Amino acid sequence: MNKAQHAGPLARFIDDMTALVGSTQDERALLAQGRQLLSRLIENDQWLPAECARALPDRYAQYLLHVDPQQRFSLVSFVWGPGQKTPVHDHTVWGLVGMLRGAERCEEFNLVDGSPQPTGQSHVLQPGQIEAVSPTVGDWHRVSNAMADRASISIHVYGADIGQVRRHYLDAQGQIAEFVSGYTAHGGSFEHHP
Repeated sequence: MNKAQHAGPLARFIDDMTALVGSTQDERALLAQGRQLLSRLIENDQWLPAECARALPDRYAQYLLHVDPQQRFSLVSFVWGPGQKTPVHDHTVWGLVGMLRGAERCEEFNLVDGSPQPTGQSHVLQPGQIEAVSPTVGDWHRVSNAMADRASISIHVYGADIGQVRRHYLDAQGQIAEFVSGYTAHGGSFEHHP
């Protein structure tokens, strides 16, 4: 998606977020002020293009909405079909997750001796709610669609081009492995890591 395709709330968010990342690199300020911007964006869902709201039958989708030319932030719509979830994973950069439609369950993990361990805590994000992730505020989690009968959509803002960032996940044997997520339009997913 390019700038010419942006309209209304999405264009305003991109302009405001570009100004924000140009004015500070302080993570606390980025998370606090970025949360306000994302909150305005997810007040309604009419701005999201239909092609970026499409659920896939076999895995969740990550649709790139915008990446800053200097890779200071990216904006992605995540679309979760019923029963779809991520493995336990990290982000390595700051991020904000705003719930647009449906609901999303997040299971929290902490690194203990270099290994992600469940905290026993989980929460459900409802439309309009936002949570932060980063190595400083909590970076490991597993996310799933909390709706059994329909898709859920969350809007994610990350402090880099998240589809190009080398990150980590727990593989089927419980070992930490690296991955680069890419984006759905480019065939990216947790199943396609180096």
